[in-house]
Amino acid sequence: MKKSYLEMSKEELLQLKAALQEDFKTEEAKGHSLNMARGKPGRAQLELAMPMLDILNSQSDMNTILGNDTRNYGDLDGIGECRRLMADMMEVQKDNVIVCGNSSLNIMYDTIARSMAFGVNGSTPWFKLDSVKFLCPVPGYDRHFQITEQFGIEMIPIPMDSNGPDMDLVEKYVNNDASVKGIWCVPKYSNPAGISYSDEVVLRFAHLKPAAEDFRIYWDNAYCIHHLYKDIQDKILNILDECTKAGNPDMVYIFASTSKISFPGSGVSAIATSEKNLDYILSKMTVQTIGHDKINQLRHVRFFNGIDGLHEHMKKHADILRPKFEAVLEELDNELAGLDIGTWVKPRGGYFISFNAMPGCAKSIVAKCRQLGVILTAAGATYPYGNDPQDSNIRIAPSFPSPEEMAVASKVFVLCVKLASVEKLLENK
Repeated sequence: MKKSYLEMSKEELLQLKAALQEDFKTEEAKGHSLNMARGKPGRAQLELAMPMLDILNSQSDMNTILGNDTRNYGDLDGIGECRRLMADMMEVQKDNVIVCGNSSLNIMYDTIARSMAFGVNGSTPWFKLDSVKFLCPVPGYDRHFQITEQFGIEMIPIPMDSNGPDMDLVEKYVNNDASVKGIWCVPKYSNPAGISYSDEVVLRFAHLKPAAEDFRIYWDNAYCIHHLYKDIQDKILNILDECTKAGNPDMVYIFASTSKISFPGSGVSAIATSEKNLDYILSKMTVQTIGHDKINQLRHVRFFNGIDGLHEHMKKHADILRPKFEAVLEELDNELAGLDIGTWVKPRGGYFISFNAMPGCAKSIVAKCRQLGVILTAAGATYPYGNDPQDSNIRIAPSFPSPEEMAVASKVFVLCVKLASVEKLLENK
């Protein structure tokens, strides 16, 4: 039975620190060079989509099912068959979808920029308002926070638990403060916590009564089909359907892409929302662009050949990712369980493992890992303004290294967690 670090005497902690420091020196001498900072697909995952590059060539029929030539102008909202593919992936109707470029992050940025410059469906442009606020469930996706920070939007952290955001707080802000214009959400296999929103949370979102007519839920369903296991998969309610049932059809924007399905940077992305919202978005898009890359859309459609092909492709991704996640989780379970110096969740999908260290330890752990050649996401990145008030949360991204490299990186991580925790406890003795 392991002894909790919290129960150790000062003498025991000093002895443990000395032993851990020796282990640290041993690992430092090995000259590791491992990166688990960002959720980048590994090489084996990228290879899965290589046959897509052979789908179209100079002899190919480049017309859509309706006969539109993808080499030419037209189809501002995306070719029909790609709208269908993305709609099926997002579990919405095709008529609710616009297919855009290679990045859903770009759509989110444009959506914020459009709201700042022109308002939302005719409302006052945000740049004319004295105050614009966004709710930010934490820990959350750093790039969401960077978008709102760049536009000078005030960010309000909202704590998360295993069911999703604290909806009492969400309702308090949204229903009573007209300066609250949006909330960032990663509802399925969230970044970084790996949790999926419960039915109750989704329903409470759908039944919000915003003080602001231009309030929108930014529903970044980035990991909607990114399961790790065949038989244990999270399912969430369809927020667009539920908002419509609740009389709030215009309240949500859903975002998704194939960035972690086909090729990051060369995939397709989409937004799904109400007809009224789509009409307004298209009215601005028609000035912004003649249209997105329809040849790439056609390539994706013919490669995946429908939603069933997409799901089969994702099973191959899962087979590659699962051993990497399990290498991390096994090391955490074997080495840290029972020590009372950290908590973590075993995700069923997505791209991250969220680790909560003892308060005041995250920056130290990340710095120690870097010293040993293991790069992690910066401590604090999962909070607005990079400020984790507890200095506790660390995002682990197992996707890029090999399973063998992840096993090594996990051992280094665990060592640094132990050493940083001992040092923190000794500070308080």
